[in-house]
Amino acid sequence: MRFVSFADPLPTDPDALRALLLAEREKHAEEITTADQNIARLTAIIKELQRHRFGARSEKIDADQLALMLEDIEQTLAAATAESEKKQTSEQKEARRKRRINRGALPAHLPREEIVVDIGDKSCPCCKGLRHVIGEDVSERLDVTPARFKVIVTRRPKYACRSCEGEVAQAPAQERLIESGVPTEALVAHVIVSKYADHLPLYRQAQIYGRQGVDLDRSTLADWVGRAAYELRPVHERLLEALKSSTRLFADETPAPVLDPGR
Repeated sequence: MRFVSFADPLPTDPDALRALLLAEREKHAEEITTADQNIARLTAIIKELQRHRFGARSEKIDADQLALMLEDIEQTLAAATAESEKKQTSEQKEARRKRRINRGALPAHLPREEIVVDIGDKSCPCCKGLRHVIGEDVSERLDVTPARFKVIVTRRPKYACRSCEGEVAQAPAQERLIESGVPTEALVAHVIVSKYADHLPLYRQAQIYGRQGVDLDRSTLADWVGRAAYELRPVHERLLEALKSSTRLFADETPAPVLDPGR
């Protein structure tokens, strides 16, 4: 018994049938091409695995390199699945952001969080009148939260009395870890933790920050780390005292290899 479905009837025109057949053949050829590419990549991975298992020690593949190859296959398969589920009418191209060197000002696209450091008493000490704002000092510092930069804008309004000349009041500026520097204490701590706890060299951190439009060269980050190390000396000395007072110490000497450009 043969079942015929009339949900999608075939056209009766020979030219329409020919066009439909050619379209199906072209689609089938594209699927075969994609499958051949995946088979070729899988075959290459199998050969690398065989070389890793049976080859000489100097020819063995690195585990990280193998992981990258497997990720490439998984990404290709996922892309093919997404394409079969939903056809895109137009390809979306990623716009490359040009790195802008902006000296003297932080990137304008970063969100701003304003902090107003104001005086407690706005009355004039001479005539007890209310002082009005005549200006303010504005400074910007670069701060960071996980995977997101922000700029902290600190405003310090200046007040003066209309009746008394030369009498100006302003809240004192807050102390900074790096005088006249753009980083906040949180950003410096993030750089230090990334370098020593996450084994992320400074040049890699500079590349990561550059992807968000923040240009910080390696020497600048090194200067921050050195200044922070000076401020952390009391903590370091106290930590050594606590460690030396212990009867036993455990040290992990497992190396954490990192690449050094130019070497």
